[in-house]
Formats: sequence, structure tokens, C-alpha cells
Amino acid sequence: MTRPPRPPSAARRRLAGSALTAALALALTACFGSSQGGAKDNPNADVTITFWHGWSAPSEVKAIQSTIDAFEAKYPNIHVKAVGNITDDKINQALRAGGPSAPDVVSSFTTDNVGEFCTSHAFVDLTPFLDRSGIDPKTTFPGPQLAYTQYNGDQCALPLLSDAYGLYYNKDMFQAAGITSPPKTMSELDADAVKLTKISGDSYSQLGFVPDYHFYESTITHFAAQWSPTYFSSDGTSNVANDSAISSAMQWQKSLVDKLGGYSRLDKFRTSAGEEFSNNNAFMTGQVAMMIDGEWRAGMIDDSTSKVNYGVAPFPVPDDMADQYGKGYITGTIVGIASTSQKQNAAWEFVKFLTTDTDAVVNFANAIHNVPSTTAALASPNVSQDPNFQEFIKIASNPNSNTTPASPNGGDYQLVLQNLGYDYQSGKQTDLQSGLDGAAKQIDTDIAQAQ
Repeated sequence: MTRPPRPPSAARRRLAGSALTAALALALTACFGSSQGGAKDNPNADVTITFWHGWSAPSEVKAIQSTIDAFEAKYPNIHVKAVGNITDDKINQALRAGGPSAPDVVSSFTTDNVGEFCTSHAFVDLTPFLDRSGIDPKTTFPGPQLAYTQYNGDQCALPLLSDAYGLYYNKDMFQAAGITSPPKTMSELDADAVKLTKISGDSYSQLGFVPDYHFYESTITHFAAQWSPTYFSSDGTSNVANDSAISSAMQWQKSLVDKLGGYSRLDKFRTSAGEEFSNNNAFMTGQVAMMIDGEWRAGMIDDSTSKVNYGVAPFPVPDDMADQYGKGYITGTIVGIASTSQKQNAAWEFVKFLTTDTDAVVNFANAIHNVPSTTAALASPNVSQDPNFQEFIKIASNPNSNTTPASPNGGDYQLVLQNLGYDYQSGKQTDLQSGLDGAAKQIDTDIAQAQ
């Protein structure tokens, strides 16, 4: 099967990683007391730094090595030893152990661990390096990318390519149903989803959209982004019980579940649908007319045996926010400097090149079909001009696009919300406000225990 440019679902990566986040925070906090590290080395000396990353597919490894080659050509005194297929648990173990075998530069697909990396000082605060290099992060990187690479003012990571979420739709199904354009508002999405749905017994022969929270990328955080939620108050406590964006997103999702035949029928379809990252993906086989997904899906469809005639558009927005149509959920890969590194100045030159050199960012994005992560790279004429990919460029460039913020215990708060979503969509929890009140208390308790 064709593999996505980075490990599958951003949300699924976050939720799967949540089980280790508290342990990660405790382990790292026990080992690091400062984020200053060893920034005393001479960056002009002939030196070798170690770079850990998660890419493993041959095309990905080739792409990151090409970026490294370009860096070494520009900085011939700095040599980069790359080690691929690294997961966050391996990062955790290495940073605890320290020593000469530990990495100098680390990248991670799991943005939710930024909170731990910052608060434990496992990664150094990059603000002094940015200041010294004259780089203003607010003008260099879009807002969502800055949000998921820092915590409480500690810019302990920088974005290294992004993922943007949009709406994939089946053009042939739309034409057959007399639908002339993709939906822009939630009411339009609901109407189109119902019109494109064909119920067969206790399942479906065709489904317009799958709002089931268990399905592929249909998570509460991906949907809620269209309401621009505020997950935490200024004092750091959970805001999910007070923010109407969260309750509105959950109410919309539950309403659409009911309009499409109810949870039991939807979940039966979901359990029989093909694996998300295979040629049997339900959208790719023509069973589902619309779905929320990231930019990598287009490349997977194009490289697969699927015959689906698809289009891409921004995911719809609430009807009372129609003027913000074009925004979406943003996430991505992050990169930082290990506080145990004794070659931090040399490491910074590499991190700066990876994350701020426009040609390097654009070339890497084009090679692995991810969205560039700087404002300049997003606007570059050298970025892939494929019409479908350009839709994601527009979403990533939209000032109203947003992300899930970093937390000291990672993505646990998202897991709490997702679990509430499971209960609410199935009817197990009928009092949404009560559920949100409980979720807020649980989130605050979990964060307090992690600190």
C-alpha cells in the first residue's frame, strides 16, 4: 500500500501517544532542570551533530537526506549524522540517558509532546537563538505553527512542515446527485450528506459523510477547529465547559449522526469500512462521498489503484461564521535541540536551515507532499502548483486556521474530549453540559498530577 508522508493520522498519533505522555513528563522532568544546555561550542569548528527523525519510507529518507546535503554544502564544517524511524519513546529514553550517543537535534511527528519537552527542559528554549539570528517567529511562521511549537512562552521547538485538513469530495457522486459545488457551511454539508446517502437495510450502499468519531480523521479536534475553540483559559485551566465552540461542534456532530440514520447504523458501517491507509479506504473505493482528511490523501489516491474522481475544498464552517470559510485544522512535525547536546550552536545552524531557509522548506515539502511551514515558503511560486495541493496551501495560509495548543501532559485533554464525544454520539451521555463539566474537571486534575 502507499504510505502517507508521515505516520498516519495526526489525531490518532496524538491519542495513541497520550498513554505515555504523563510518564514522559515525569521521566524528563526528573532529568532536566534547565533549558540552557551546552550552547558554548564554536559553530565554525569542524563538528558532527546527530539528527534523529521519524521518516522511514525510502522516498522520505531520500528527501531528508537531500535537505541535509544542501545544508552541508552551505555549512561544510558541520556534518550531520541522520538516524531515521525514531519514535517519541526512543527520544525519551535517549534524552534520559544522555551521553555521546544522545541526539543533538530531534524531530517528532507528535506535536502534543511539545508541552512536556518545554516544561521538562528536554529541549532548549530557542528564543535566544532566534533573537541572535534576527528571526522574528511571529512573522516567519503562521500562527497555528507557533502555537503547537511552544508552551507558556518557551519556544522549545520550531515547525518542520505542516499538515492541513480539508474536505475531499467525490465529483461523480456530486454530479449524479445534482450538487454543483462543495458545501461551505455546516447546514450545506448536512444537506449534501443526507442527499448523497443511500440506506440499505441496517447499513448503507453509499454514505454522504461519516461523522462517527471512530472513523478515520473524524475527530472532535478536527471538527471543532471550524468553530475556533479556546481549550484553555488564560490561567491554564480547562475552558472546554465554558466555550460554546466545543459544545456547538459536538451538537452539530450528534445532529448529523441522527440525520444519517443513527449511531448504530453508522458504527456498523464504520466497522466494515476498509483500513484508512490502504486502497480499501472507504472514500477511495467510492463508498463515501465526502470526508475530512489531510493533504497526504491526494498523493495516496493518485499513487493508488483508486479510480475516484475527487476534488478538494476547505472544510465547511458554522453558518454564523460563513465569512471565515477557508480555514481548517493545522498540525505538523516539530524539531528542537536536545538540552543534553554540547554542540547547540552547530545544532542551531542546522535547525535554522531546516525550518527557515525558504528553498529548503519548499523542496522538502514538495518531495514528501506536506505543506510548507513558513509564511515565505507558503507563498513561494516554487511550491507544487497542483490544484488540489494548492487548496491545502490556502488553508494553511488562512489567518483563521487553528490548532490544538500544547499542554504540560500532552494530548490527554484531547483524549478526554474524544471519550466524551464517543459517549455523546452513542447516547450514553445525554447531558452534554454535564459531560463537558466533568471533562473540564478531569483535564485540570490530569494536568495538576503531571506537574
